[in-house]
Amino acid sequence: MNDLETRSDPYAFPWRRLRDEAIAAELRDTLAHDGRTAGLVLDVTVRGGVAHVAGEVDSEAQRRLLRDLLRRQAGLFAVWDRIGLAGQRLDVLDIGCGATKQVPGAIGLDCAAGPGIDCVADLEARLPFADDRFDHVFAVHVLEHIRDLVGLMRELHRILRPTGVLHVLSPHWRFVNAVADPTHVRFLDVQTMKYFCGAKPGVPPWRPLSTGAAEDNIFADLQPVKDGPPASGDELARWFT
Repeated sequence: MNDLETRSDPYAFPWRRLRDEAIAAELRDTLAHDGRTAGLVLDVTVRGGVAHVAGEVDSEAQRRLLRDLLRRQAGLFAVWDRIGLAGQRLDVLDIGCGATKQVPGAIGLDCAAGPGIDCVADLEARLPFADDRFDHVFAVHVLEHIRDLVGLMRELHRILRPTGVLHVLSPHWRFVNAVADPTHVRFLDVQTMKYFCGAKPGVPPWRPLSTGAAEDNIFADLQPVKDGPPASGDELARWFT
């Protein structure tokens, strides 16, 4: 395994697996002993500093609480939750997924047909989905390939439900992978996500649920603001310096 492969594999070093297992154990303990979440049945794992949480809750208020509690855990870069309301299906879209979807059962969208691709579409154009269609959209190693990033973020805002979440993972601009791929058309930083969380003409606002950066990647969990005020100064200060 060469140096680049080692650094791109979150479990290339045993201590990384141990770190993730320790964080997951702390999360499970917190949820089990918090009176507001003690009765929930949740599947909690952590991989590469990203928490994967699945389960059902009874109300939107409980889902908001759970999402907030999860993101208070130290050591996490992001929370890729699949927390549904009881009896309701979660609709998930994975853009630019290629043959690898982040979530089984997600709709896979890419620019060319292939295994695992359910929808072929151009991410630089209007997406072929109705407004408020999805609960989650995964954009994993995708945004660095997009020329009209404002346009794509506008479309993702449109197709996500008000309670939905966009999960972003992209190469950190300082890491070698950001420049090693000639199909990358832009550099990204956590601060890039801040641009979309403020009030700007023609740019629908997002609320940062969490952001983070490792040596190699940036992470952001963003929720579309469709009604009400954009993120407050306190919210922005919590996730952006």
